Amino acid sequence: MQIVLLSGGSGRRLWPLSNDLRSKQFLPLIKNPEGITESMVQRVWRQLEEAGFGEGRYIATGKPQTELILHQLGTEAPIIEEPERRDTFPAIALAAVYLYSVVGVSVDEVITIMPVDPYVSAGFFETMKRLEEALRRTDAELALMGVVPTEPSEHLGYIVPDADSPSSPMNEYDVKCFKEKPRTEEAAALIDQGALWNCGVFAFKLGRIIDRLIDMNLPIQYEEMSKQYKRLPKISFDYAIVEKLDRIVVVPYEGEWRDLGTWESLTQEMDNAVSGKGFITDDCHNTHLINELEIPIAVIGLANAVVAASPDGILVSDKPASSRVKDLSAHWLQRPMFEERRWGSYKIVDFLQYPNGTEVLTKRILVKAGKNLSYQYHRMRTEVWTIIAGEGEVVINADYRTVSAGDVISIPGGTRHSIRAVTDIEFIEIQHGSELAEEDVVRIYRHWSEIISLAKQIQELG
Repeated sequence: MQIVLLSGGSGRRLWPLSNDLRSKQFLPLIKNPEGITESMVQRVWRQLEEAGFGEGRYIATGKPQTELILHQLGTEAPIIEEPERRDTFPAIALAAVYLYSVVGVSVDEVITIMPVDPYVSAGFFETMKRLEEALRRTDAELALMGVVPTEPSEHLGYIVPDADSPSSPMNEYDVKCFKEKPRTEEAAALIDQGALWNCGVFAFKLGRIIDRLIDMNLPIQYEEMSKQYKRLPKISFDYAIVEKLDRIVVVPYEGEWRDLGTWESLTQEMDNAVSGKGFITDDCHNTHLINELEIPIAVIGLANAVVAASPDGILVSDKPASSRVKDLSAHWLQRPMFEERRWGSYKIVDFLQYPNGTEVLTKRILVKAGKNLSYQYHRMRTEVWTIIAGEGEVVINADYRTVSAGDVISIPGGTRHSIRAVTDIEFIEIQHGSELAEEDVVRIYRHWSEIISLAKQIQELG
């Protein structure tokens, strides 16, 4: 079985810590068994390995999230990168083609698709193994995993099994129909009929989706699919594929499963009431403080509240009402002020736009020891780096030198450049140009050994 985790979304219900670049699955707020905080994507990645899925697991995501995934899971994490954000059908189609044409997975292999961020126990992954058995036993076109509900919910989709379908030792059922987010009364009635929550986990033989792509006159080679990605219909996998299938089975899972997508649900799993600088007084009840700023925050006499602060903003909310921040934050869309990368992190200190179109952006950048920025250049901007702490190595075009606190490096537009941290190194970067966008990055090499080798070759030729 090959497993593909879908990672996307902006997670605006967890603003201000989440944004378009750092979705909810990347927030390191939950403790692992060793008592170290981890993100939801780190938790699921660890659980998959513990369940025996260390090989054959992939993450399908868009370019904006790639750097953060590599930062949290390590640079060897296998990523299937979408050229742009579309919907679940294009993402799954691209992943299937990647497995087929690049990895060389057999068309008879079972592929399991799942979200990157469910909060589940180990039993969830044991049940997931039964999807392959169910597919091969029944020859169904798709196998779903359904969670046995604990209460009627209007916020979830339901899978209604066919009560007359033959029972089997694996306890899978034919699917009769689906109900998407019914009212509470209807949800209760569905549960009485044995309906299950749809947790977004499903499996199919790779050949089924490859055949469907051929029928749709779509490419089945990864490079060509990437080139034509824009013409794939922007549609969910459910509408594009699932609704057209003749036979679907569902395997029930009875155990812990939660979507920690709001501050109310997330704080229920946090061991500490305070994360970051600040304090909560003793007369506070069921109140949490999450502070990513370098200034302390005091919370006094509040009950059932969440206070969250980051460079993007500050939220003070009653917990049950906190999900409404998703609608409010849409009114002030802005450049994310903090981002984690595979090499460290950066914080935006200042951003100015002048009437003539010139933009000036100031960042404080941290590169962790042993890590490096890619060897890259920019078309639309110049940069000036001022080293404020630590020691490192810099390559400017083909010139190599060491740097430390107090050094200043000027990088005109079109100049190829990279920096590697010998110790943790911090520097102020001032960008100046007509369009200061992350897209204005042309990456040549990612690994430092490649960068040094290229610099030596250029020097020898020069």
